[in-house]
Amino acid sequence: MRRLIKNCLSALFLVVAMASADAATFSMKRGLNLDIWETWPQEESWGDPDVLLPYPEWRQHLDEGDLAALKAAGFDFLRMPVDPSPFLSDKTAGLRDQLVQSVVESARLINEAGLKVVVDLHLIPAGGPRGPGMEEVMSDAAMFDRYVELVRTIARALAKEDPALVALEVMNEPVVDCEGDGTNHWPDRLQRLYAAARAAATRLTIVLSGACYANADALARVSPKAIPDNDIIWTFHSYEPFLLTHQGATWAGDFIRYVTGLPYPLYSAPREELDAALETIRQRIRDEAPWARRAGMLDYLDEQVALMNTRKKHDALVEQPFATVAKWAKRNRIKPENILLGEFGMIRQEYGNPYVVPARERAAYVKDMIERAEKHGFAWSIWDYGGAFGIVEEFEGKPAEPDVMEMVRDLPR
Repeated sequence: MRRLIKNCLSALFLVVAMASADAATFSMKRGLNLDIWETWPQEESWGDPDVLLPYPEWRQHLDEGDLAALKAAGFDFLRMPVDPSPFLSDKTAGLRDQLVQSVVESARLINEAGLKVVVDLHLIPAGGPRGPGMEEVMSDAAMFDRYVELVRTIARALAKEDPALVALEVMNEPVVDCEGDGTNHWPDRLQRLYAAARAAATRLTIVLSGACYANADALARVSPKAIPDNDIIWTFHSYEPFLLTHQGATWAGDFIRYVTGLPYPLYSAPREELDAALETIRQRIRDEAPWARRAGMLDYLDEQVALMNTRKKHDALVEQPFATVAKWAKRNRIKPENILLGEFGMIRQEYGNPYVVPARERAAYVKDMIERAEKHGFAWSIWDYGGAFGIVEEFEGKPAEPDVMEMVRDLPR
């Protein structure tokens, strides 16, 4: 009976919200993702308020001046990743209210700097010693129920904020229904997450994505008619061409870790230089990759290079996600300003790997992506402030090369 009553109340709230919303209250154009973690404290230490608070962790090293500098650089909003894992862990039972309040205070701090904020509930892929992650939430029905209640809690806490300044993204990059796995779980789960957020915050703009890492093709499989609410921002992520944007990343599969030294775009390098870089990668695969995987990796490298080794093929590859989303939006009468390219970026340096992607190439890639997003009328947010993909800082708070930020500052306003 309690569940029935809750569902009826949720439906009532939805009717009120849908009747009153003409368009997304929250608007944005140019953004940056803040860091999610730097120290990655393990779950066993989460009962200590000195470890987690203030939360998210960026609050422990960024201040009002740092945020003001982002505003001055030309950003109008920040996407604020909030790892839900501590909220789902039994270790933080005594800190939950403080954690929620700290998230709200962090959003207010960003607003006080003159920036809007998307509060992004950002699960890490796998939990283990770092608490419940995406794998646990998607594979355990009880854990997903807890996650839905967390969405409701965060939405309720943000409901008191100015809806023109704060929006809520209910789940970052859902790892479900990926191509070839034959499942279709996301529509029902998307409905549940949306309903929990909307029932708790009738005026809040909600940010929603497709399944499978929020890629463009997955968004194109979403039916917006199933969520008849105009106060929605639809988001997708693109890191194409992945071969170039994730060079050396050890966490992105067993192939890309061997790939470094490729220029952006591929066709920009003299042929002899590109051939030499590719041969270095091939030799690294021959020397270091598992024996049974070497031949497949070498073939895959050639296949990927063939997709982008001319200007025409490169442009088609990079443009495809934008074109897919634009076509879907037009078909469903979604305005371009209600579309967000929530993540894109090029790795600077993998942790522990000496190779650093040249700053000028990172700036060229980011500029290319921004121009495409703005041509389509989409908002965008770069991944991210610091760390492996950092455009402001690299590791341990050291300044990153200024090229990307200088490019952002030079954008027409």
